[in-house]
Amino acid sequence: MPAKNLSPQDYPLPNARGRFGPYGGKFVPETLMPALAELESAYAAAKKDPLFWAELDELFRTYVGRPTPITYARRLSEHLGGAQIYLKREDLAHSGAHKINNALGQALLVKRMGKQRIVAETGAGQHGVATATAAALLGIECVIYMGTVDMTRQRPNVFRMKLLGAEVRGVDSGSKTLKDAINEAIRDWVTNVETTHYLLGSALGPHPYPMIVRDFQRVIGLEAREQMLAQTGRLPDAIVACVGGGSNAIGIFHPFLDDDSVRLIGVEAGGMGIETGKHAARFADPSISRVGVLQGVKSYVMQDKHGQIALTHSISAGLDYASVGPEHAWLRDIGRAEYTYCTDEQALEGFQLLAHLEGIIPALESAHAIGHVLQLAPTMPKESIILINLSGRGDKDLDTVMNALGTLA
Repeated sequence: MPAKNLSPQDYPLPNARGRFGPYGGKFVPETLMPALAELESAYAAAKKDPLFWAELDELFRTYVGRPTPITYARRLSEHLGGAQIYLKREDLAHSGAHKINNALGQALLVKRMGKQRIVAETGAGQHGVATATAAALLGIECVIYMGTVDMTRQRPNVFRMKLLGAEVRGVDSGSKTLKDAINEAIRDWVTNVETTHYLLGSALGPHPYPMIVRDFQRVIGLEAREQMLAQTGRLPDAIVACVGGGSNAIGIFHPFLDDDSVRLIGVEAGGMGIETGKHAARFADPSISRVGVLQGVKSYVMQDKHGQIALTHSISAGLDYASVGPEHAWLRDIGRAEYTYCTDEQALEGFQLLAHLEGIIPALESAHAIGHVLQLAPTMPKESIILINLSGRGDKDLDTVMNALGTLA
C-alpha cells in the first residue's frame, strides 16, 4: 500500500516570505518574480486539490513502483558489529533514484500551468534522467543543462536523457559542473519564461522551490515511517542521508522532525579532506563557508575572502555544489539535525562494502551516507537501528569508480 497522507499539510515553515528562519527567500531578477508568483499560486491550488495528489499517487504506484521497500542489511550489520542497519531503497524507484518523485510532481504542475516546455539542470545525471522521463511520459518538450565535466563522468546518463527525447546542452563555463548548469538553465528560463518551467531538482533555489521539492520528496519519509514500524515495531534511532542540495535527505527527515528520539544525520562531501580545501562540506569548514546568496536563495555558501564562489570537489557529481538547501541550514541552527562529512576514500569503501556484503551497488552520493555509517554503527549498541536513505543506484558511477580504484591501487 502507498504511504498515507501523501498530500502535505500546512507546515509553519517556510513562512509567507519563503524563509526558514533567516534562510531561503527570493533573490532573483524582477523578470522572474511573475514566474515564481505563478508557480507559488499553482502549487497552493494543487496542494489543496485531492485530485492532484490522487493522480500523483497513481503514478507513484503504477509507474515509479512505490512504495520502495526497506531492506535489512544483515551481513553489513554483522560485519560492523554494532547497530542494525536498514536501507530505504530509493535505488529501486523507476529511473534509478529518488529524483523521479519531484520530477513527476513538478511535471504535473507544468501541465496544470499550461506550459509547453521544461528546462532543468543536472550534475550526477539522475535529476536529468528523471526530468526527461517525466517529460516523455507527459509529452512535454525538455532541455537539460549539464556541465561538460559532469557529462564526461556521467556518460551513461547523458545517453539515457537523449534516448528519452531530451536535448542535453553542455555547459563549458566556470567549473563546468552543477553550479554552472544551474546558471544556464536560469538564463534559458528568463528568456523563455512565458512558455517554460524550470524544473529544479533539489531543495534549493528561490521560494517556493525548497518547499515544493521537499513536499514531493516527503513520500520517502512517510513510507519509511510506516515500514519501520511494521518491520521492527519501532522507529529507528538514527536516519542517515547524503546531502548535496538536500532533497533526498529532507524527504526522509521531514516526517520524523517531531520524533526527538530519532537522530537525523546529513552527510556532506568531504572530498580529499577538509584540510585540503578540495571538498563540498558547507557546514564543516567555516574558513570558506559563510551565509550568503547563491542562485536565488540565502543559505550557507562556500566562498573565498572576497565573496567569490569557491571551487568544490567530490568524487560524486551530485554532491559538489557550493551551497545547501535553506531548510537544512535551519535544522542545523536549531539543533534538530546534525551534519558531518565523508571523504572520497571513505565513500569508495562504503560503495565496495555494500556491493560485496549485500549485493547492492549504490550511487556514489548514497555511498557517502554508507561511508559515515561504517564509522557510526560500531559505536552504537547492537539493539540500535540505523536507517540509511539509499538515494540511488550506482550504474552511472561505474566508470568513475573504476578510474578511482585504479588510481588508489
